[in-house]
Amino acid sequence: MPRKKKEENIEQEKESAEVAVEVKEERVEVIGEKPKRSRKKKDEKTEEKKEEKKEDKAEKEIKEKTEGLALVTLDDYVKSGIHLGTRVVSPHMRKYMYRRRADGLAVLNTKLIDEKLKDAAKFLAQFPPEEIVVACKRQAGWEAAKLFSEVTGIKVFTKKYPAGVLTNTNLPTFFEATCMVICDPWVDKNALKDSNRVKMKVMGLCDTNNLTTGIEVIVPCNNKSNKSLGLVFWILAREYLKARGIDKKLPSIEEFAGQEVVEETTKKPDISDDVRKIEERMRFRDDDEER
Repeated sequence: MPRKKKEENIEQEKESAEVAVEVKEERVEVIGEKPKRSRKKKDEKTEEKKEEKKEDKAEKEIKEKTEGLALVTLDDYVKSGIHLGTRVVSPHMRKYMYRRRADGLAVLNTKLIDEKLKDAAKFLAQFPPEEIVVACKRQAGWEAAKLFSEVTGIKVFTKKYPAGVLTNTNLPTFFEATCMVICDPWVDKNALKDSNRVKMKVMGLCDTNNLTTGIEVIVPCNNKSNKSLGLVFWILAREYLKARGIDKKLPSIEEFAGQEVVEETTKKPDISDDVRKIEERMRFRDDDEER
């Protein structure tokens, strides 16, 4: 009997030992499965993060491309020819130049044009309409300047700037202003001189051939075409109305620019008559010497 009991006890111990081993194996299997699930979750999370990063990068790239051209589209700038300069590039305007075309024409950087237009709009928004004056002697900008005056209420001088209107207190037309806008530093040089004399703040639309002495705010642009000047005045009018809270209907860009393209260049003196006279004198001298 005791031997049987011993054998039974031994068998029970073996069975319990086998059960314990099976339990341990199951636990090992369960423990081994858990990290596999956690790895899958980690992989899914990393993939989601990668996709989010890609989307963020795409959004940043779009913002970087569109931030520089927020006022109007690049097509509007190109169609107006605002980026087309002259064959002459002054030292003051070289930093705004992008490249030269094959025909030698300088091309302005459209991103810098847009940035400077934003600065100009903020600059003008500081002043009420009665403290701003615009001088535009160039015919290509007359229509745009007049529309700009009608919409904003800002005084505009086209064709000819009346000399002394800002400096001579004895004139009946004398008035005071704080800000002067000129369409060309060379053509509107009298307005620029008077503004500097009375220490007015000056904003100038400057082409590649212009010098910017005496101008506080520079807007690099083609200042010889009605399309370009029309776009500039349209943008300035729109931004000025927004900033000052003026509720007025803004005409279209086409109305500011006009239908026909009017391009002007700085007039040069006609020397054909002088050359003809010199040639005639040389002929007479040659005839006298032959005789």
